[in-house]
Amino acid sequence: MSKKKVSYFYDSEFGENYYGANHPMKPHRLCMTHHLVLGYGLHKHMEVYRPRLLHPVELMTFHSEDYVDFLARVTPDNQAEMQEQLIHFNMGEDCPVFDGLFQFCRRYAGGSIEGAVKLNQGDSDIAINWSGGLHHAKKSEASGFCYINDLVLAILELLKYHARVLYVDIDIHHGDGVEEAFYLTDRVLTVSFHKYGNYFFPGTGDIKDIGESHGKYYSLNVPMRDGTDDRTFEYLFNPIMSEVMKVFQPGAVVLQCGADSLASDRLGCFNLSLEGHRKAVEFMKAFNVPMLVTGGGGYTKQNVARCWAAETALLVDQEISADLPSNDYYEYFAPDFRISVPPRKQMDNNNPKPEVERILRTVLENLRELAHTPSVQMHEAVPATELPEYDVEEEENPTVRLGKYACGHLVVRGPEYFEDERDPYGLVDRLV
Repeated sequence: MSKKKVSYFYDSEFGENYYGANHPMKPHRLCMTHHLVLGYGLHKHMEVYRPRLLHPVELMTFHSEDYVDFLARVTPDNQAEMQEQLIHFNMGEDCPVFDGLFQFCRRYAGGSIEGAVKLNQGDSDIAINWSGGLHHAKKSEASGFCYINDLVLAILELLKYHARVLYVDIDIHHGDGVEEAFYLTDRVLTVSFHKYGNYFFPGTGDIKDIGESHGKYYSLNVPMRDGTDDRTFEYLFNPIMSEVMKVFQPGAVVLQCGADSLASDRLGCFNLSLEGHRKAVEFMKAFNVPMLVTGGGGYTKQNVARCWAAETALLVDQEISADLPSNDYYEYFAPDFRISVPPRKQMDNNNPKPEVERILRTVLENLRELAHTPSVQMHEAVPATELPEYDVEEEENPTVRLGKYACGHLVVRGPEYFEDERDPYGLVDRLV
């Protein structure tokens, strides 16, 4: 088998973003991950890119114009004057306004979009964007530390070339923003493995939520309880994903690798080891389908860095030492300075075996409702997406720039694209 072509997106600016004192989301974890990647020499086995800043019109292929405009204008200095809009767009304690917020959004979303373009054009077999994976953001509001849903934007890009795209989410939190965006379409199958119950955020993701209209059975939810360990997770993940790949036959996969499902996470309550988390990535990689891999949650930053560095090594087919290499953040990994994240010994697994078996049986029964070749009309691919030549740092006439770019990328806006019961957001209609 030929070696996979891997692209990797990172920008040192990510580490400069700061959600605020005591906020659990620390973009600094991306710098820690990257320095482990460099220390292990993994960058030598992939193409490394700096994500470009997406233009606002690209964000509007999913997000509403008024929401994107608000993100572009709000700052820590003027937010007091925009209190009504802050409330309207769900900005506040969980989703604070901080310096460089809009540029941060444009950059991390840019990594996922460019990764999708690389897959579409055959320039990469795997694209990695650990800064992406912000799966809670909705069309017109922020949610769960997420502002722009880069995953939805990337899936829309992949749909230009692929009749069917699979979304897989192993973050401890339900991937509600992505599921909601594609809930009524059969071109995207979403599968989320997550903690559910006891008012755990975001409170969605019941096993009974399976999609509606043409999207019925195209949303799969695998709810689990506190203390989920490697054995329980693998017992559910492997047979479900095997059947998904067999039945749905996606042309591309988007895998969200939230690390808050690891043991000892600051906000998580699962008990996965790093090896258990990594095995899920390895399982999906083995299907040899073009794959975009993103980050997501993860709030014990040294464990997040360990996890994503180890999974980067897996994706570029490199064995790495259990002892961490020397790097600028070495002291953060005390006291053991090793790559592993072990399970917590004193944590109970609250998933009774009969309940786990019921979940597996129910999800597999739902999958059997799908036709073995989904009833998705095949479409000719639109011309390849070309990365714009303009310098996004320069302030040129925005009206001219938006108009040309929107026309060139089939970005169509209008009320008629929001009326189809199969696709209420008009997402697919803009692409085919």
